[in-house]
Amino acid sequence: MTTTWRHLPAAAREIADAAMVAVTAAAERDGAAYGPAVERLTSADRAGLVLGGVVRLLLEESHPDGLDGDDVRQVLERCVRSNAAWRADVDPHVLLVLLASALGVYDPGDDDAPPDAAAIARHAPLLIADLMAATGRPLSDHLSAAFAEVARTELHD
Repeated sequence: MTTTWRHLPAAAREIADAAMVAVTAAAERDGAAYGPAVERLTSADRAGLVLGGVVRLLLEESHPDGLDGDDVRQVLERCVRSNAAWRADVDPHVLLVLLASALGVYDPGDDDAPPDAAAIARHAPLLIADLMAATGRPLSDHLSAAFAEVARTELHD
């Protein structure tokens, strides 16, 4: 089943479409489709916010009793190991920043600049595809929920 995103504004539709392609490509280890989808995500304003929301939702769903340091380490190690063979540029630090940011505990400190939009766009679909393997719901459900959270947050700010 193909999800339509007609109800979303054009910028959000672009994020949703690119995320669907990128996460599917990551799950299938399809480098030819992954590169262009990542470029689309990199150029989409606020894509990192939406992708981070999806990561958080997936973490909550796959760890309903909460996460501890060992859980985070296992997610990180599994994602790096499963993607290193087809993505030589996988960076554990960027994945860790994505995890910490999604959990609301990332503090870059004085010496650590956060990853740029391109690094986030290259790594978030890898992490999402890895976390998706543990859930039974389609990505479109998680994307819809992430967009709803972004909209709620913007209304209350």
